[in-house]
Amino acid sequence: MKKIKVMPVFGTRPEAIKMAPVIMALRADERFETVVCATAQHRQMQDQALGVFGIQPDHDLNLMKPGQSLNDVVAGVLNQMGDLLEAVKPDWVLVQGDTSTAFAAGLAAFHARIAVGHVEAGLRSYQKYAPYPEEINRKMLSAITDLHFAPTPFAKQALQKEGFADKDIAVTGNTVIDALFWVLNHTQAAPIPELAAIPENAPVILVTGHRRENFGEGFRDICEALKQIAQQYPDYHIIYPVHLNPNVQKPVLSILGDINNIHLVEPMEYVSFIHLMQRSHFIISDSGGIQEESTALGKPVLVMRDVTERPEGVQAGVCQLVGTDVEKIVSGAKQMIEDENAYQQASSARQVFGDGTAAQKILEALVAWK
Repeated sequence: MKKIKVMPVFGTRPEAIKMAPVIMALRADERFETVVCATAQHRQMQDQALGVFGIQPDHDLNLMKPGQSLNDVVAGVLNQMGDLLEAVKPDWVLVQGDTSTAFAAGLAAFHARIAVGHVEAGLRSYQKYAPYPEEINRKMLSAITDLHFAPTPFAKQALQKEGFADKDIAVTGNTVIDALFWVLNHTQAAPIPELAAIPENAPVILVTGHRRENFGEGFRDICEALKQIAQQYPDYHIIYPVHLNPNVQKPVLSILGDINNIHLVEPMEYVSFIHLMQRSHFIISDSGGIQEESTALGKPVLVMRDVTERPEGVQAGVCQLVGTDVEKIVSGAKQMIEDENAYQQASSARQVFGDGTAAQKILEALVAWK
């Protein structure tokens, strides 16, 4: 029987994490020949994630350069993928999520008349610039995709409404849950020196923030809200791995840099971050993936967005949309700290985004697709 040749393509840390379970499953399955391509849209963070899972790409486009624009990334992927696809001749190109790498790799595959499989398909906010550029990336990518791997029934419904056929949609769960369980079962967190002073039993609030649409006033408001939370609840320790982007660093360091129970640390490697999520009481974040991971861990999330393309978490009560509104963020934190019933309800929906078997379901869908 002829093997199915599959080329997974990724370029950022979230893509690498979410594609890793698929790559490991493909490489362990004799029905497939796997050729892995990394674009290095985000060089250091991509490589860090790959190291966790022991994955070495077969091809590395090495695209990252200082100050690169979205146009630079898309053009770079298109310019290099054409020759690579011609040389490898895969049956399938697999892309993940909504990055510029995912869209451009999918477009290159379409130009080469190669089938495209989209991992984490069907997410929609229905707002052009929220999140930016991800909402448009995934909508354009859907038009190119041959087989949509929808993480939830809700995502499948979104694709059906847009006219995609049932036979071309497989509901798989989200691969980030596969990755999460793998990390918790195979690793231990390394000590984080900056956090050594936090008492072992002290309650922790984990914060992340990086979204482009929050740059400027949005981040200043986020910092003001965190400052108020820290002052109102001095026994709680806020841990904030600060994104390296200057648009994030400047307001965070200037507003939060001298508050005793706020710990500003450098971006954390994936394993330590997952273990810190598990250690946290709840999470405040503008991330998409964290909404999924935290749900599986039973950790409520205050989502610093006005809309989310992952409404399942909101409907289940584990995620609460607070935007960058100071009052809403502080009020949401107060509820998670002071209202035990609300906290328990928010932490009870653990399988909203999958049960850790998404990668295998993706493989079976590839084999079955006609």
